[in-house]
Amino acid sequence: MGAIEIEAFLTDLAVVGKVAASMQNQALAAILFLYQKVLEIELPVLDAVRAKRPKRLPVVLSTGEVRALLDRMTGVSLLMAELMYGSGLRLLETCRLRVKDIDFARGQIVVREGKGDKDRVVPLPKRLDRSLRTQIDHIDAVHRGDLEAGFGRVRLPSALCHKFPHADRSPGWQFLFPSPRLSIDPRDESNADPIRRRHHIHENSPQKAIHKAVLDAGIAKQASCHSLRHSFATHLLEARADIRTVQELLGHADASTTMIYTHVLQRGAGGVLSPLDRL
Repeated sequence: MGAIEIEAFLTDLAVVGKVAASMQNQALAAILFLYQKVLEIELPVLDAVRAKRPKRLPVVLSTGEVRALLDRMTGVSLLMAELMYGSGLRLLETCRLRVKDIDFARGQIVVREGKGDKDRVVPLPKRLDRSLRTQIDHIDAVHRGDLEAGFGRVRLPSALCHKFPHADRSPGWQFLFPSPRLSIDPRDESNADPIRRRHHIHENSPQKAIHKAVLDAGIAKQASCHSLRHSFATHLLEARADIRTVQELLGHADASTTMIYTHVLQRGAGGVLSPLDRL
């Protein structure tokens, strides 16, 4: 079988099976891997009917719902949720924060290598000043213990480990939300002497905590970690923030991505006064 049969299969998934765009893309990726990596056959450009990705409005919580959700959280998960809502961070961006990324003097957080491998600056909520300083003190204590035990190294981005050989032991490079245990990075398992490091917390931990808080608060919406980021953007626009500023804070490459929040605000067709109501 070749391109004709693959195109027929993908078209059948979209037209007859009516699968989601993500499922069709997954099937295509699997087929391409089979042909290119296993069979070593290079396929031509495929021309199949593609499943359409539906346009969905983001789930946005009201300020009351955000308060109710946060009131039912504690510890590190609470601090992470407050950062996602207070600074508009994505879940993985929050997990990957380093101690040095928190700038108390300027009241900002530097997000490194965000989506699209871009850096950006977001506001640091003043009410989190004490909580973050306490968290950093805890990290310093854990890091000192790791160093005394012969560990204390953290994985650095790109090739910095070669440029700064001892930076992976410095307090500033430690993850703001470290894992409770040391582990061997899967990328090092093939090495003869793999290094045990303290990675960042797994994203499942805050996800589960937020899911439980949503249920405990009786919130009927299908809210998740990303809903806090959506709520950050929407509440800024409700407070008359400039949409260009919100775009930069969210790290959107295209303003059209940020414009979706104007639909949530009902500033589109539902936000204008009908001529009939002016009579």
